[in-house]
Amino acid sequence: MNVAGGEACPDPGEAVDLPEFIERLRCLRIWAGSPSYRALAKKVGPLLRPPQTLSQSTIGDVFQSRRRRLDPDLVVGIVRALGLEERTVDRWRAACVRVHAEAKSGGAVGVFRQLPADLATFTGRDRDLRELVGAIDSARGAARTVVISALEGMAGVGKTQLVVHAAHELVRAGRYRDMQLFVNLRGFDPDQPPADPSAVLESFLRALEVPAQQIPTDLEARAAMFRDRLHDKDALIVLDNAASEEQVRRLIPAGPGCLVLITSRRHLAGLEDAFLHQLDVLTATEAVELLGRIAGVERVQAEPAAAAAIAESCGFLPLAVALAGGRLRSRPAWSLAHLAEHLQAGQPPGSDRRLSAIFDLSYRGLAPEARRIFHTVGLSPGADISVPAAAAMAGITAHEAQQGLELLVDEHLAQQEHFGRYQLHDLLRAYAAERAELESPKECAEALHRAAAWYTVAADAAAQAIMPTRYCEPLRPEETAGFNVTFDSSAEAMAWCDAERANLAATVLATAQSPSPYLAWRLPVAMSTYLHLTCSWPQWEQLHQLGLSAATASADLAGEAWTLSNLGIAQTELGRFDEAADHLTRALQLRRDLGDTSGEAATLGNLARLYAYADQLESGLYYARQALDLARRTGDRRRECAALNSVACCLGELGRTDEALEYFQAKLQMHRQDGDLRGLGLALHNIGSACNQTGRHADAFTTFQEALDVARGFGERHSEAGALYGMALALDGLNDLDEARPYLEQALAIFEDLNAPETQEARSQLARLRSRVTKGAHPGEG
Repeated sequence: MNVAGGEACPDPGEAVDLPEFIERLRCLRIWAGSPSYRALAKKVGPLLRPPQTLSQSTIGDVFQSRRRRLDPDLVVGIVRALGLEERTVDRWRAACVRVHAEAKSGGAVGVFRQLPADLATFTGRDRDLRELVGAIDSARGAARTVVISALEGMAGVGKTQLVVHAAHELVRAGRYRDMQLFVNLRGFDPDQPPADPSAVLESFLRALEVPAQQIPTDLEARAAMFRDRLHDKDALIVLDNAASEEQVRRLIPAGPGCLVLITSRRHLAGLEDAFLHQLDVLTATEAVELLGRIAGVERVQAEPAAAAAIAESCGFLPLAVALAGGRLRSRPAWSLAHLAEHLQAGQPPGSDRRLSAIFDLSYRGLAPEARRIFHTVGLSPGADISVPAAAAMAGITAHEAQQGLELLVDEHLAQQEHFGRYQLHDLLRAYAAERAELESPKECAEALHRAAAWYTVAADAAAQAIMPTRYCEPLRPEETAGFNVTFDSSAEAMAWCDAERANLAATVLATAQSPSPYLAWRLPVAMSTYLHLTCSWPQWEQLHQLGLSAATASADLAGEAWTLSNLGIAQTELGRFDEAADHLTRALQLRRDLGDTSGEAATLGNLARLYAYADQLESGLYYARQALDLARRTGDRRRECAALNSVACCLGELGRTDEALEYFQAKLQMHRQDGDLRGLGLALHNIGSACNQTGRHADAFTTFQEALDVARGFGERHSEAGALYGMALALDGLNDLDEARPYLEQALAIFEDLNAPETQEARSQLARLRSRVTKGAHPGEG
């Protein structure tokens, strides 16, 4: 169903679930002419009861497919503001209520939708679209494996727009409904290396709700897991801006129900069984039609010869034509002939030079404040940028940044593929950075420093919100440009880290190559809490290696100690124990030289973990006891609790369970005294597990009961499931199978809902318990 260009209004009754309803609402906005979120906010507010003043972010958020629920009154207001008659408005209200009811009752299941928005200005390409869809249909009918289509063409020719449009058309036709995955592989980014296939696979697997602990570190293992997760799925994967066949090879699933669409500036002849399509520039007619879509059909029809001249001057490239149209739309007093004269005056042949002329024309028309924002987006380390990050980089307010970014979108100089995040085409990005360097080299250096400072402050605040008890050296005020960032909850902080992860990594890389060595190591350290929770050990190691190089080059001993210690943690998790031991030993000596006793205790604890992982438990116990002695001497209760846990774990693994319980109990008592409920819950879980292992099942049940209360008080469902599971094992040990079963079933339901790594173990345990009940085991029979 094509909704753009005067086609049929989308039907909400066809939506099978909430994400599909949101997709149709987004199509309705395109059908209505793509009014801006600002314009919609002004129209919708007075339509509500009572009338309200709405922000553009409130409206924009409604169109995001990640939403779990929508406000029906707000949806109705939006539909009315888009110009539908009341009878049709009623249909949208009914469909909204229906998809919410189905979601609540476990009806239609939502899908993974990562496709960028389909541009309302998309035009032409009818022949290309027919050939692409025809090739997909033909291959799908005959193939026993995945269907692959690759679009190739020069920069600015519109490959991404065509692929995204085709993808949306296929989904709107009811195909590839299970999931749609999208990634920009950055094959030709002027400032960043091409995306690592291993990192892309990790992001795909996380999007498919694979727990972080279950994602392998090995590239081939990740590729195998990805293929397994997409087996028998009706899935569409878009791999945009591919650098080579090798970059995409492991990102291609194997199932015949999958479609992979690839774009590249290079010829990808090495992809077996792929349909290769060369995309050329627009035809003259298509280019003029696109100009009219943006600048106004009436203006183009009034000056057809000038419109044709503009299209020719743009080399019929969609990117250039869109920029020219944006110039005309923002300059209603200009005639098309005036613009055509500007473009034709002394313009040399060649698409690159033509693009430069168009870029120059658009750039010169910007006010100084808008130019600064344009520079900022071009200089940003990441592939896209949020409003707060842009404001920080440019040294302006968030409101000013928002206005400037929206102006760039209106001028077709920037894109907003996802709400609240802005980016430039690769060619425009390089142009913006070049203009910034030519006009103000000092501004470039300052903008990069502000970016690194803001991302470091924000990442540190996120880590604090996620884990308030974490230990970290306070940020140095003279390095952080006075920025202040806060998060209201750990969930908000985790969501921010998810959204900014690629940009954070890119900032580390950019900062490591600039005169900001402190931020180059401090940012990876700030990210470590998030990376630990997501088990991102390869990325953790890579970023801390960059940080270590920067700290070493600047003789920052504290930075060396932090990065060495963190490298040891990652290498322990990766099973590279010799490297981990080397890094941790060096970190320990540095922290002793610096008199950093808290850091020394932490490093001793990391050494204890290393040797426990390496099955050298006596060595692990030795370092754990050292950490405990140091923490007690210095009165560091937080480190003392951590050390008590390390000692107890080593003793437990050595089979000295009674001694282990004494240390767990000491830790438990400290958490009670300090009111640390999170630590209390962990200590209770450890004690309960130790009791179960030693046959003290009644004590284990009582302990896990308290752990359950603590977990529910915090709303931590994984801990709740762990406590329920421990209670079930305790009752099983007491041979009270009828009582054990409901606890085990509750635990399994939560584990399955969270897709937790304990799921299979709990499922097997429940099967064994049911089998024993069936065979006639009863309480008291032993």
